[in-house]
Amino acid sequence: MQDLEKRLKILESEYRQIYEKLKIDEKVAEAAELEKQVAEPEIWRDIKVATEKNQALAKLNAEVEPWTLLGAQINDLRELMELGGLDLKDEINGQMSAMEAEMQKLKKALRFNGVYDASDAIMRITSGAGGTEAMDWAGMLERMYLRFFEKHGFKATEIERTQGEEAGIKTAVYEVTGPNAYGTLKSEHGVHRLVRLSPFNANNLRQTSFALVEVLPVIKVDTDIVIDEKDLRVDVYHSGGHGGQSVNTTNSAVRITHLPTNTVVAIQNERSQLQNKEKAMEILRGKLAQMQMEQHAEKLSDLRAGESAGWGQQIRNYVMQPYRLVKDTRTGFETTDTEAVLDGEIDEFIDKFLEM
Repeated sequence: MQDLEKRLKILESEYRQIYEKLKIDEKVAEAAELEKQVAEPEIWRDIKVATEKNQALAKLNAEVEPWTLLGAQINDLRELMELGGLDLKDEINGQMSAMEAEMQKLKKALRFNGVYDASDAIMRITSGAGGTEAMDWAGMLERMYLRFFEKHGFKATEIERTQGEEAGIKTAVYEVTGPNAYGTLKSEHGVHRLVRLSPFNANNLRQTSFALVEVLPVIKVDTDIVIDEKDLRVDVYHSGGHGGQSVNTTNSAVRITHLPTNTVVAIQNERSQLQNKEKAMEILRGKLAQMQMEQHAEKLSDLRAGESAGWGQQIRNYVMQPYRLVKDTRTGFETTDTEAVLDGEIDEFIDKFLEM
């Protein structure tokens, strides 16, 4: 039993340190206050505010509950050890092993400690130069990420999508919701390069294609990123593409330009101009937050136009000819199973980036 007692003391000590570091007691109190607020009938008169509070409560509970549950289990195990004898050794050992495994799982989640890691994410995939070949590559990446979202329980809502003339996509924008969506996906931000024998080339020559993946945090509350109205230019125009006759007969599409940084966001998929403007502002806040992190700027006024990572930051190579290899240029992690990667098995790439 001495070995079990030692293991329990280590587990208790580790648990207390993390519990205090994460300020779980404060978050429990915050969740209780939010629960009172969403229980009030009056709050539901403003559906937007009520929904945001409800989502905040759900995220707090998702963060807090695993730690409070583990704490209760550790206390129960302590009591069991004090009451039991050698006849309970196997049961205690089994429970201890399960709790140690849960602790390792929860500690892994602590990697998401960035300011926006718990936020939902906007993912934008854009094909590079190269016509159909590049558009097909962007479409392959879109499928890879959609498979990854499906496997991990993330919900992906299409915001905008433009198909290629022959294959693939010119661009696709998704809002991805789920626990630590931005923290999970931020590793994918950058240029992805493909080398393969082109299926669109009559001579079947080896072709190199590029696609840009942008991952932005969803910042719905404008107090987090305060943008001065005088720094914005808002243009409205006719929406194009699919959506029915009403889409093309009203000026519902919105293009917002942040003048100091020359950052442009255009949205046309929502039904109304107001909805398009709200979504464009949400994406703009994410873009500016991403620029702040990349430039290590304390405030928006410190941002410099044209100095954030874009087409110049190549993060991953996908080689299908003359050999098979997917390699991350930042971590050095690689695998020869290109088919699995393109089917959404990118967990190890994400893990290595977060560990780094």
